[in-house]
Order: sequence, then structure tokens, then C-alpha cells
Amino acid sequence: MRNELGGSTSPYLRQHADNPVAWREWGEAALAEARHRDVPVLLSVGYAACHWCHVMAHESFEDDATAAQMNRDFVCVKVDREERPDIDAIYMNATVAMTGQGGWPMTCFLTPGGEPFYCGTYYPDAPRGGMPSFRQVLSAVTTAWTERREELENVGAKVRDHLHANAAPLPGGALEVDDRLAAHAVSTVLGEEDRENGGFGGAPKFPPSALLEGLLRHTERTGLPDAAAAAVRACDAMARGGIYDQLAGGFARYTVDSAWVVPHFEKMLYDNAQLLRVYAHLARRTGEPLALRVTEEVIEFLKRDLLVDGGFASALDADADGVEGSTYVWTPTQLTEVLGLDDGAWAAEVFGVTAAGTFEHGSSTLQLRFDADDPDRFADVRRRLLAARADRVQPARDDKVVTGWNALAVTALVEAGTGLRRAEWVALGAGVADALLARHIVDGTLRRSSLGGVVGRPAAALDDHAALCTALFTLYQATGEKRWADAALTLLDTAIDTFGDPGEEGSWFDAPAGDLIARPRDPIDGATPAGASLLAEALLLASTLATPDRAARYTGLLDATLSRGAVLQAKVARSAGHWLAVTQARLSGPIQLAVAQDGGTDGELAARARQLAPGGAIVVAGRRDSMSLLTDRGPVNGADAVYVCRGAVCDLPVTSSAELAAALGFSRDQGI
Repeated sequence: MRNELGGSTSPYLRQHADNPVAWREWGEAALAEARHRDVPVLLSVGYAACHWCHVMAHESFEDDATAAQMNRDFVCVKVDREERPDIDAIYMNATVAMTGQGGWPMTCFLTPGGEPFYCGTYYPDAPRGGMPSFRQVLSAVTTAWTERREELENVGAKVRDHLHANAAPLPGGALEVDDRLAAHAVSTVLGEEDRENGGFGGAPKFPPSALLEGLLRHTERTGLPDAAAAAVRACDAMARGGIYDQLAGGFARYTVDSAWVVPHFEKMLYDNAQLLRVYAHLARRTGEPLALRVTEEVIEFLKRDLLVDGGFASALDADADGVEGSTYVWTPTQLTEVLGLDDGAWAAEVFGVTAAGTFEHGSSTLQLRFDADDPDRFADVRRRLLAARADRVQPARDDKVVTGWNALAVTALVEAGTGLRRAEWVALGAGVADALLARHIVDGTLRRSSLGGVVGRPAAALDDHAALCTALFTLYQATGEKRWADAALTLLDTAIDTFGDPGEEGSWFDAPAGDLIARPRDPIDGATPAGASLLAEALLLASTLATPDRAARYTGLLDATLSRGAVLQAKVARSAGHWLAVTQARLSGPIQLAVAQDGGTDGELAARARQLAPGGAIVVAGRRDSMSLLTDRGPVNGADAVYVCRGAVCDLPVTSSAELAAALGFSRDQGI
């Protein structure tokens, strides 16, 4: 038996290619081997930037004695949860059902048919903290498999049935998607705000990325300031906290405390893509300097640290050479060594670096404790500290290019570029989208990811299709190039056919049909939006940007999808942030701004429309009849004109920025 991970397109699997464990990739061949040998499958699921995945690998998977036991008694399968979210979803549901909690690394023992009968997460190499050692678990499972096989198979069958039941569709039509639903969701969320620290809930505290966009849109739609005020408080607190890299830009995954001070240091593409969208939204609508600076710095982080092979890498690791956070934390002495006495003391005050420290061993994460009154000094100190930090051991990078996460970044880049008049950001997003279309579509089928320019085998999930549709529609709005809309509509039709539940209109599976023990369907927004809520956004755009003969179908599917998601906004509003954002846009009409102009490039009125447009609004600009929204619409008396519509109701065209602002209701706009 030999380890078969060396040829994988997953950096996480490649990290385990030198283990003495005879790892296999997931597939029928591994299950067939388990049937032939009459042994269970040991399924280990993790991801490249996972700290405890590294710990368990070092303690157990690199240990010859442990590996020998694994190889003798099991068929060992490694899965990258980011490459195979369908497998991860199935067995994480099983783990939570069995243990009441989940996490990574995830360790599951399966029958040769794939049914899980014992699941857990991290196991240490020696018993501690009430946990058995990993080898003890292996021995216990082997004994049970040998002596109580029927009992384990019965457990596996019951868990399989539970997974099928858990993937049932949400009810449709139970609640109206209306102002009351949105107001209830927002009120529920605001009731859970941490007014002292910003954000929602307690420790560990995660960036509520999609939820923030929904709150901003609620204020834009209703004029009621409380929702946007909560979003602004969260954005300000995160931008000033240790969760944000105060020197290089970019957000960490979460903080272990409730005040955004000490992060889990991994930096994920999907977090930064979603937060970029929110901060760019704030920056273009308010001109707030901190929001603008964060927008610029996150984009610079994406370009400098994650851009690879025409797309963006998935993550930077939490660890640097096995030590978590060592790249990022400072002591007062270290600041002085780099900056000298005066600047070192000043930087310690600005960034909250103390002798006691906020992290381990007297070191501190950097926070922005106050706005420096000398911007030039602040910029110089940051530059010098970042240069010194570059000499430290740097975290590893997961170079896997994931379709859906890159698509989220494209949407954010293009919205930021059009709203803040930065054409180079739009061009960056277009380049990534071109690379995805060229590399990740193989024989008409979208794939999940690539590595080093080589596309992986796993098919793309619902969220990949939906997020890429939205990114392509966003590029179409920004550029007027029909090829983007054509690609989006083709992909959207494929997604509808591939992931739709034939008996339940508006309900969507997360993975293509296959041979897994269950077909996952999870509509709850998590670290990334649910595939179904992302598809709702794509359908909303298609319902307006497609030609009328096609738009009606998309509108019907949109409303059916939002109807099913309504129960989430009613019952678990904090876990329905993207649903809320799409609902706000739908309740607004959606708003459409069609700028008719004589020139081939955006004029001042078009640029102003893109700046003032509420989140979720659809903005296009071009010549008369150049696209569906400009059919029979041209300039007025030789001047560029904006046609403002809400759904099927349109105002008279306006020809000045002041008239446009009034048409969009800025006289009542509060808080944003």
C-alpha cells in the first residue's frame, strides 16, 4: 500500500503526500478496496489553513506506528473540504448529529458503503483533557467492527436516513416575502448586536459579512438608520481591531474574543471578498476615509498576497513554520528595534502594543487604537514595520483557485471599481473572470478548482455556479460587453437544470447528482452564503438583464426561491444575511438605473449613478438599444439621461446628478 496524494490538485492533500499513511482520494476505488479487504473507511477531512489539522497530522499521521495501525485496519481517505464541499457537508452533518458539535479536522469511520457509524474531530496522540488518544480510538473501532459489526451497520443506516431527512427542502409559500419579513429579520439581528464591541454575538466572533450588506441595503431601502448604523459600528470595530492586518491589509477568519482583538490568523479569500464588497459599499456611499482605506488595502492584499495563475489563492495559513500568529504579533521592544525610541513608543500607543501583551508570551496583535494626527508619520511607520515583518517566517499559502470564492472577489472588485471610479479594479476582476471561464469550464462543465493552472476533477457546486453568474452579470453592467451576459445566462441555465429539485420549485441541491449516500442541501448562510441564496441573487440579476422572453422564467424562480428562504429570515436571521440582502433588492423592485449616452465610455452622469446606486440596484450605461434595459431609451435633448425604474414602474428620465439623487430618495436617506 502506498500514499496516492502526490498527484492531487489540492494543496491540503499534497501536504499529506509524504505521510506514511496510505492515503487515498475519495472515490469508488477506495470504497471498493474497503469492501474487498472487509475493513472500515477512515475518512479525514480538513483544509490547508487549518491549525488543528496540522497538529493532528504532526502528532499522528506522521507517526510510523500510528500510520501502520491505520494502514492495517482501515482504508484511509483524505478529503479537502474546500475542494469537496459536498462530502464535507454530508459527514459534518453526521458528526454534529453524533457528537453535538463539529469542526476540523473531522474524523469519521464509515462502512464500505459510505455510511458513518462513528465520528469526531481532533484526537490527540496521547489521552488528555478527557479525550482518548487517536490510537485508542482506532483500536476501539477495530474491535467493534470485528465483534459488533451488525450494530455498527445499523448505526450507519440510521445516520444515513437522518442525513436524507436533514436534506429535505424548506417549505415554500409559508411566509410572504414583504416589508414585514425584512423588518422582522433586521429587528431580530439588531437585538443581538454587541453595542460595546461592534458585531453580533460573543466569542468566538466572526465577521458577519453578508449580513452587513443586508443591513446597509435595509437602510437604503427604508430610510431607517438603525440597520446601517449597526453595520457601520461593526465595520469600524473590525477595521480597528486585531482581526484586521493593520500593516498589510486583509482580514483574519475570526477572533477568539468578543472585542476583535486576537484573531485565528488564517486569512481566507472568501472572507476578504465579502468584506471588500461591504467596505466598498460604505466608501462609495459615505466617503468615510477608513472604509476607503480598508477597501484599497484589501484589494492590495488580494493582488500582492493571493493573486496566482490568473486567479486568487484560497488562503494564507494560520501558522508560520508551525507557530500560530508569529508573523503578525509585536512586543514594545521589537517596535523600538525597528523604529527607534520615539517612533517605537508612538507606534506602541497607536497600535495598542503593551508590555503585558494581548497575545502569547507578552506579544500583542496590532489594533488601531486611535486615528493618527500625522498621516505621513503613520504611513512611514507602517511601511517600515511591514518591511521588517517581511523578514520573518511567512505563513504558507493555499494556492488552490476555487471558482465560487474567486467569483465573490470578482463581484466585489467590479462593484468597488465602478462605484469608486477605479477602472484598474474592474480590469482586475475581468481578468480573473476570463481565467475562470477559460480554465474551469471543461467540455461545458464547470469545475470546482484548479492548482498551478491544472483544473481539478471535482465538479463545481451550486455556490460556484451561482456566484460566477453574479460576477459575470456584474461585469456586464460595468462594461456593457455582451459576452459577459451570454456566459452568465448559459451558466445560469445549466445551474437550474443541474441543481433544481424537480418536485420542489425554488429548492436547490448544493451538489450535482452522484453516488454519495445523501445529496446535500443546506440553505443556511454560513462563512460563505448558501448556494441557494447566491442563486437567488443571480436570478434577480437575470430577471432584469435578460431579454423579456427569458426574464419571466427567472423572475418566477427567484420568487419561489425567496419564498423558501423566508423561513430562515423569520427564525434564524443572523444565519440568513445574504437572503436578507437579496430580499432587500427584490423589495426595491429591483431598482434599475439605465444611463443612455452618446459616448462609448461612461460619462459623469453614469459614474454618479454607479456611486449613488443602492446596494443590489442594477446599473447599466450605453447607447440606445445597446442592451435590454436601453431598448428605445436614448439621451434627452442631447444630454445623457438616467431612466430610473423600480420593478416595472419607471420615472421620467433625469439628466443631472441632483435630479438623480432626488429620484433615488436621498432627501430621506439617513445613516448612510
